[in-house]
This record gives sequence, C-alpha cells and structure tokens, in this order.
Amino acid sequence: MHPHTHHPFWIAIHLPLLRLEVFVKPWFDAEELAASVVLSQGRVVAMSALAHQAGVCTGMRTGGVQMLLPDVRCFQRDVQKEYAALNAVATALLQYSPQVSLADDDSILIDISASLSLFGGLRTLRKRIQGTLQTLGFSATTSIAPVARAAWLLAREAARKKRAGKHALHLKKLSRRLDRLPVGLLATAPPLLDLLQGIACYSFRDLRQLPRPGLQRRCGKAILHELDQAYGEQSELHQWHVASPEFKARIELPDRIEQADALLLYARSLLAQLLGWLASQQLAVTHIHMELFHERGRQAIPPTLFDLQLAQACWQESHLLSLFRERLTQLKLDAAVISMMLEVKQTIQRQAQTYALFPEPGGKAEDHQRLLELLLARLGDENVLQSAPQADHRPEVANNWISIMKKRPAFERDNSRTALRPDWLLPQALALEIRQHRPYYRSELTIISAAERIEAGWWHEQVQARDYFMATDASQVRYWIYRERATDPDADEPVWFLHGIFG
Repeated sequence: MHPHTHHPFWIAIHLPLLRLEVFVKPWFDAEELAASVVLSQGRVVAMSALAHQAGVCTGMRTGGVQMLLPDVRCFQRDVQKEYAALNAVATALLQYSPQVSLADDDSILIDISASLSLFGGLRTLRKRIQGTLQTLGFSATTSIAPVARAAWLLAREAARKKRAGKHALHLKKLSRRLDRLPVGLLATAPPLLDLLQGIACYSFRDLRQLPRPGLQRRCGKAILHELDQAYGEQSELHQWHVASPEFKARIELPDRIEQADALLLYARSLLAQLLGWLASQQLAVTHIHMELFHERGRQAIPPTLFDLQLAQACWQESHLLSLFRERLTQLKLDAAVISMMLEVKQTIQRQAQTYALFPEPGGKAEDHQRLLELLLARLGDENVLQSAPQADHRPEVANNWISIMKKRPAFERDNSRTALRPDWLLPQALALEIRQHRPYYRSELTIISAAERIEAGWWHEQVQARDYFMATDASQVRYWIYRERATDPDADEPVWFLHGIFG
C-alpha cells in the first residue's frame, strides 16, 4: 500500500545502545566486542549483548558484574559524548529532511512527509536512513507513524522487544497498536507505575478507559496530555535541529589503525555528517581538509594532513566517497592513527539541476569534472595537467602545461594564423633518418603542406631557424616535422626532426 504524500508521516529513530556505542562501535563481530558495560555512579546503565547473556542487568553494581564476567570492559558514562553523538546523527539525517528534532530517551524524530517522492517511497527512505545509522556506527530501531509521539513510542517498544521496528500508516491501525503498549512506556508514567498497577492499569487501553477527571486529580495533567498526543488528539511542538554554520567533525577510533585504506570505514562516518550538513545549507563543497591524529603526550607526532580539491563543486555521496577511497589508498602513514578530523574549507551555493532536452554527446560536463577529480585523488595535483599556451612563436615555449587545479592565464589566440599545429609535442624532437633523400619514420614520409617558417629566440640566445611541414606515413598518420635551416651552404642533406603528432 502506498501512502498519500499529503498526509503527515514521521519516522522515529531510537538508539538503545547509545551509551555503550559512543565507546564501542557495532561494526565488529560480537567476539571482538567482548563483554562491555557502562557504569554511572557504580551501577550498570548499559551493556553489550554478551554481558546481557552472562546475566548482567541494569542497576547491577560493579562487583556483581565482575563476579559474572571477570574480563568485563567497564566504561564510565559520558553524557557529553552522548549529546555530541546525537547531534552528529541528527546532522547526518538532515540529508533526508530539514525537519529533524532531538527527542527524549536517545531518540530522533524526522518529519518525512515531503521526502517520500524524492527518495522513492517509505520502504526505500527507511532503508537509506538505516544505512546511514549503520555507517555512523549506531544500532537503532525505527518506526513510522502519522503522529510523532506515536512513532517515538513504537520505536522504543521495538527496542524493548529486540525487534527492528514497525510502522502504522493509518490512524485506526495506529490506535489498535497503541492500545496494546504497556503504560510504563509513557515518558510521564514511571513515577506513577505503582499507583497505576495498583488499580490494574497496565496498557494504554486500560489508561484510556479510566475516568479522566479522577485520573487527572490523582496523576496530574501531564500523562493525559502525552496520551492524547500519542493518539493524535493533541498537537505537538518540536524544536528543529539546526546545523552549525561551519562544518568540522571528529571521530575517535576504537583501536590504533596502521593501514590508511582501513580508515575508509571511519571516513564514511564523517562523510555521512558532511552530506547532511551540505543538504541543510543547500551548499556544494569545493575544498575538504582532513587530519589524521597519531600519538598524544610525550610521544606526540604531528598529524598527517591532506586536502581534497574538487575541480567542480559536489555534494553527492558516491563521488565524494570515491575521492576519499582513492586518496586513502594512496596515502602512506608514518604512524598509527587514533582519531580523524574532517573540515570543510570552501563551499559554494548549490545550483539547481538542469535537464537538457538533448543531452551533450560524450557525457555531461559534470561527468568530465568527476573524472578529473578522480584522477587528481589517484595521481596527485602535479600529475594532472591542462594546456596553458603562451604567446611565443617557438613551439617548445608556446606549448606550456600547468596543474588542472591552477587557473589558466588569459591567452588571446592569433586568429590571423592559418597554420595548424598539433596539441601533442614530443618532449624532445626526434632526429629522422633520410632515405632516398626523404625523411623516414616507420615508413617514408610524404610532405602534404607548405612550409611554416619560424625564426625566433634571438633575444634569449635560443635562436630557432626552422621550416615546419605536415607529413603523412604509409598508414596516413599525420606528423609535424621540421627541417633545420641550413647554416652551412655545403651541407649534403638537410637535417629533419619529428616534433609532434596530430590526433
């Protein structure tokens, strides 16, 4: 069934293991994760699956955990890391909707009503969001509903039951699903649980069947207000997440990384945040700066720095990822990396995409620019060149090349000249054999043009006195050859050279 896009739809993302996953990422196998717990004031507030299987539960003291698991890894809860992680996730999710809001209990809400057509429907959009969360290194449950509070409740219930999450697209189905939820799932319910269970009120249905005036006197207005919001009978206010005006993101690596290509996994996490930031600002990036940090303290080593200069502004994930992959594959590390930082140095306003009725032959200009950027990442700025001709009669001087990243100087072509010259000159002119009084290269060369006489360079003491000709061989390949002007009138044969090849 395809929902109508004019109806509101919310996707709720709950991160049940955020407190643990700010320290240990779920990119690895369970065996590599080992048993880990997060402690706050000496009690367990989060645990890995292996710790749970061993009998560890929330609220257990450190001593009890160590009795069950002598080799347990203990982390002290870090609220600042959790807040920074939630903001990083929210920034990354801005690529799917500008309306992203942080919610209670390590959750995020996204209004996707206007995003469904753009991303190909609910199923595709949900899959992409889950892929982004996996790239960021967080386990998540997701639920979709026409009401934000209801989606939030369903996502948390899915985490409680160890399920991926469900969606209820219509209010009738949503009401039936909400009726079955345990009353303790409401954010306002925990202080009232003993009272509610004492009057046999266990589910949302039970709570709604109680007389409202009496329930309000005994429990207050807040729980009724939250219940009405869940069923879509009360409006909600949301504070939208606003991305920073400048982009700088850092990630701490779980281990020392020795090989540069192994850093791509973590670079993708930074890239996901960058994509959300670019989408929220409607920007395209032209210059990215990356720093790879090594040892700290007494054995501190300066960070490894590299930049990605883009020939054309970009905001597409596939293209940026390919550039990162090429650069990291070519990078040689002097020491192990312990953290990474990505910073945007230069952006431009994103241009709206245009669709031509008749596409350009040979591909679009954007495809050409992406090829150049891929070559830059693979070969380096100094090895990808563009022509920058200079105003000089001497071919060696006029045929100048500079890096593709440099701005080509202004050059006015002399339209009065009719002589053709090849774009490809040999680095050094090649002396030709003379057979039967004619120049020879692979076969006998036949001259097919009048002479172009060049006499120049006397002011630099590099005098050239040459007659240039176009010539063809037996395979009809065209060459640019020249004959040195005879300075010795008694010379038997003129000296011929191959200087260029026509395309």
